[in-house]
Amino acid sequence: MFIHIGNDHVIRSRDIVTIINYDMVESSTVTDKIMDQMGNLDTIKGNKEDAKSIIVTVDQIYYCSLSVTTLKKRSSIRSMLQKFKNYSEEL
Repeated sequence: MFIHIGNDHVIRSRDIVTIINYDMVESSTVTDKIMDQMGNLDTIKGNKEDAKSIIVTVDQIYYCSLSVTTLKKRSSIRSMLQKFKNYSEEL
């Protein structure tokens, strides 16, 4: 399944390693150093000024303007849809 994370970025949900609240990154020196190191490798995408969360995938890091809660809701849509019976074959 794919998740639209804003700013014209769509990623595979299975590629997501973690989603971090941006405020937590600002308060952690270790995370800040990791972000700086990854930034030197040109693997960070998105606008840092508008970031509410950071999404770490297997090969990229995205600054995301959506909150962690919103992203969680978007990722759980698939499990919600699987609970409904598929009537399309009966039509």
